[in-house]
Amino acid sequence: MGLTTTTSLGRAPPQLAGGWEAGLLVFLALLYLGGIIVNPPFFGSTEALHALLRDTSRVGIIAVGMTFVIANKDLDLSVGSTYGLIAVVFARLFAPSFLDFGVVTSVILCLFLGTMIGLLNGVLVTILKVPAFIATLTMLFIGRGFVLALTQGQAIYYSGKVNYDPLFFRLGETNALGFNNQIAIFFLTAVVGAYVLAKTRWGYETLATGGNEQAAAYAGIRTRWVRTRAYLLSSLCATLAALLSAAQDKGVTPLYGVSWELTVIASVIIGGASILGGRGRVIGSCLGAAVVVLIDKVLREGWPITRTVVIDGESIAVGARFTLPAGAVLVFLGLLLVIAVLIEPFLIRRQAAARFWAWLRGRPPPQAPEIGGVALEGVQTKGAMATDTALSATGLGKFLARRDALAIILTAVLWLTGLALRPDYWWNLSNTFAILLNYTELAIIAVGMTYVIAAGDIDLSVGSVLALAGSTAAYFLKVLGADPLTAIAMGLLAGSVAGLVNAVVTVGFKLPAFIATLGMFYIARGLAAWFVAGQQLTGWPESYNLLGRKINDILLHFGLTLQPGIIRTVAEVVSVQTIWMFFVALIAGVVLAYTPFGLKVCAAGGNVRAAAYAGINANRVRFISLMLSALCATMAGIINVAYFRSFNPVAGQFRELDAIASVIIGGGSIFGGYGTMIGSLAGAAVITLVRALLQLNVQGFTMPQHWINVFIGVILIVAVLIDIWVRQANIFGRLRERFARGARTEEGIHG
Repeated sequence: MGLTTTTSLGRAPPQLAGGWEAGLLVFLALLYLGGIIVNPPFFGSTEALHALLRDTSRVGIIAVGMTFVIANKDLDLSVGSTYGLIAVVFARLFAPSFLDFGVVTSVILCLFLGTMIGLLNGVLVTILKVPAFIATLTMLFIGRGFVLALTQGQAIYYSGKVNYDPLFFRLGETNALGFNNQIAIFFLTAVVGAYVLAKTRWGYETLATGGNEQAAAYAGIRTRWVRTRAYLLSSLCATLAALLSAAQDKGVTPLYGVSWELTVIASVIIGGASILGGRGRVIGSCLGAAVVVLIDKVLREGWPITRTVVIDGESIAVGARFTLPAGAVLVFLGLLLVIAVLIEPFLIRRQAAARFWAWLRGRPPPQAPEIGGVALEGVQTKGAMATDTALSATGLGKFLARRDALAIILTAVLWLTGLALRPDYWWNLSNTFAILLNYTELAIIAVGMTYVIAAGDIDLSVGSVLALAGSTAAYFLKVLGADPLTAIAMGLLAGSVAGLVNAVVTVGFKLPAFIATLGMFYIARGLAAWFVAGQQLTGWPESYNLLGRKINDILLHFGLTLQPGIIRTVAEVVSVQTIWMFFVALIAGVVLAYTPFGLKVCAAGGNVRAAAYAGINANRVRFISLMLSALCATMAGIINVAYFRSFNPVAGQFRELDAIASVIIGGGSIFGGYGTMIGSLAGAAVITLVRALLQLNVQGFTMPQHWINVFIGVILIVAVLIDIWVRQANIFGRLRERFARGARTEEGIHG
């Protein structure tokens, strides 16, 4: 059954392809011509075109599934880690050095795993009501943790066994017609996906659900199943692409699928799909995948240049190739994602191409489409149930009813657990404050994240902004030889600019915060690697490192010596960064809890429409909150460089996951409207203590770091579920009420 909805012009829109796809074809041709001009030895060959189509095949297959998800007004950030995880699982199942299963068994188990991942995403989003970006972001980190843990950071190869199963491995090879079989599989997948989305009831239900889920439900569409089905298709497409890679490469590396979610989402949006749902065409997504892959190849291949080298006093011209530095491609892909998302509201929805064409022909422009929200939009204040419960409770119940009580209790329990497992380590004062130093970085980031989440937004870029600020400071210290104050100022500037971009794109261009900050997640990480050329920097004045030193070390640096006693003992373990963290948290906590601005933050996050009626400028509140989040991450990055006396491009990895988990565990609502600084600090303590306990050497056993990241991801999902079902829906209270009502009914019958 085809989609029969009409546009404001009164005619049905094209379903399989249209003018946007034609424009993408022209752009592809021009872009490839540009590649031939800058790098004729590569792009001027038929092998380059074949390689482009082959590499586009895997991205395009995943984009087919992602089109259904985005058309549903959802998002799947887990496709890259799903792709990598399936490839790694196949390698471990099939490789002789591991389980040595047959290819059929390995493929079936991988398909089963891909199905389970898709169903899990669907259940989390549709039944358990976890926001799509949180559910799939957590699955991204969990999947990436599994990839690193299962590979132990090493490649797995099985080329010696492929001769026993030639049929499967021919899928990744060139056929008798002269092209790779992956291209044929991609073409078939695209044709089937395009037909299903444009011409069948599945497609009608998908576009209707994405356009207006509530109206679709009134029309009898099972919207939960439609959205779950899209996640299932997305995961299975990622699984198919991973199996094709396994067939082609005869092995796998830990880097499989890194940043692919960014590439795929950008492909679908460039292909004409709307991040707001209700619009998308598979053919456009596939062409978008070709555009993204071609741009990536142009940037990575670089262009030929001539260098002059001097040998024994004689200058000799040699051929070379100029390529962009480490991180540059990641920066570009992040920018591409943000630009792609802006295409839909500013070009497609406003019919920019049609208006320009009408202007060229001297005809009146097409009728402007109606731009607005969904027809039926619910308004509710989140977190009211839990807040009312806390206000009506008394005594110990009043504390237990607090949203941050769980985090405080967990902090005490985890601390006592560490003391019971390793009292020799845990009771040592220096070790205690070593744990506190790890806590400090996360706590500073959580301070800013509290404001963002309370205001109803999210910031996925804090870990990358930390790295950007740290790399900027390290670059000025080491490469430019700047003084510490200049390095600190430039680090603050870099991080603040990142926050400004987040705020402008989110508030000014009205993009969802998770999309804007996801783009910055990659841009800032790429810039951090770019500044330091992907290398670790170290060796600068000790006066800068004082930012991460203990109080006694700072006094000794200035020639001051404390007399033995309690003051000196404390000064030997307390760091200046810890003091600074408590100072920042105190000010931020007072502002959030006791000032009009703090009330505006929670009001804007709890019910933006009611806040507007009350005269609150919600956009200004959200803008300042995003800027504060970036500033806190920036401070953490500057201190990180001083504490470690070096900068590593991987600094801040997984910190966004830790920070979000800290705020949610601490009682903040993922839907906005609530947050306390005490709760967030306690939540950060929970995450820090969990990491410390998992890394604790107990009778010779220590959990590997990659499994710890998987565990933290699970904690975040559990924390979000507690927020949704225990705090928001008050499920335990409803169950108690149902049991009490049943008991009264039974008593009345017997009475």
